Amino acid sequence: MFFDAANMHRWNDHIRPLDLTELDKQAHKAAIAWVLGKSWETETNNRLDWRKLIEHLVFSFIERSVMTDIKPPLFHRIKAEKSEEVADFVMSEVRKLSVNAEFLDRMDVYMRSSNDSVEDQVLRAAHFLATNWEFSLIYDMNRKSVGIDNTKKSIENELFQHKQIIGNMQKALYGHSTTNFIDLIGQLRFQKRWTRTPRIPETTVLGHSLLVANMVFLNDCDSGVSDRTIYNDYYTALFHDLPEVLTKDVITPVKANVDGLSEMLETYEKEMVESKIMPMIPSEWTDEFRFLIYDPFSDKEDSVFGKVCGRRIKAFDLMGAYMEARLSRYYGISSPVLKKAEKTTKDKIEKFRDYVDVDSLLKDLEKICI
Repeated sequence: MFFDAANMHRWNDHIRPLDLTELDKQAHKAAIAWVLGKSWETETNNRLDWRKLIEHLVFSFIERSVMTDIKPPLFHRIKAEKSEEVADFVMSEVRKLSVNAEFLDRMDVYMRSSNDSVEDQVLRAAHFLATNWEFSLIYDMNRKSVGIDNTKKSIENELFQHKQIIGNMQKALYGHSTTNFIDLIGQLRFQKRWTRTPRIPETTVLGHSLLVANMVFLNDCDSGVSDRTIYNDYYTALFHDLPEVLTKDVITPVKANVDGLSEMLETYEKEMVESKIMPMIPSEWTDEFRFLIYDPFSDKEDSVFGKVCGRRIKAFDLMGAYMEARLSRYYGISSPVLKKAEKTTKDKIEKFRDYVDVDSLLKDLEKICI
């Protein structure tokens, strides 16, 4: 379901400089929610319920996926006028999936609640900031489109409704490049995975990162890890490819076959993160940010920041790559590169049986019909 969101095209009745997909929008929203949430914590000296925020991110993504790509104004009107019917329909679809009962019960409560907590306010603000980011890309090209200025005014009104949350971010990041940081994350929507290898659907670095983060989150829920570990694993997974915005996505065969290149890239990435990205965020966040983004595929533990299950993240990073190769071949777009990648990636995933129920996941994936 999450992967299929790469086939949901946003603003597809407008001129677009690039393909804008629901998977990428949800990924950008999740990253912006981290910025808004950290800002709220900085300004109020309180801690968010990050597990709740992440879970509601996942619930809202599932809801949007089930409801397909209905235009947002109509989607919100349907939800307002037919909330119970929408909840019944979404839950009936989700109950067909292999999801544990407790997760389903919590989602059912979410679907039938007003969701007015601080965490939900942060998510709504992140939603409209991500929408506004997209809209700023297409606005100039669509000035002659019917209703474009009404859309602009509607988005501005929604942002105004969340001025307190957004204001917290602006205050917390005063003197820092707030827009640049959000733009930098957004640039991972421009970077296609599997460069020079045709695939359907095409996925981006940021969309892939959300796919990995969501898989890790669901696995962590099943594993019963602490709320702090859930937060660490989710955002480590979401940000694990962030340095690639500075270096581009160097494909695995090149890194594997050019002696010393992988280590050299890792050194360059760290230098560039320190010089380019760290100045964009407050110094109070940088130690935690380093903990999250450096060495994301290793298990690690810190007395302040807690644990990261890096090997699980690596397993799902490989699972995401395996899905990209396999499902493209299901769609009928194949190549020697994809065939080889499907096999070698599957072989690598099987080495992570001690950390993830690999066999069940692969068995379920075999059942997917396109």
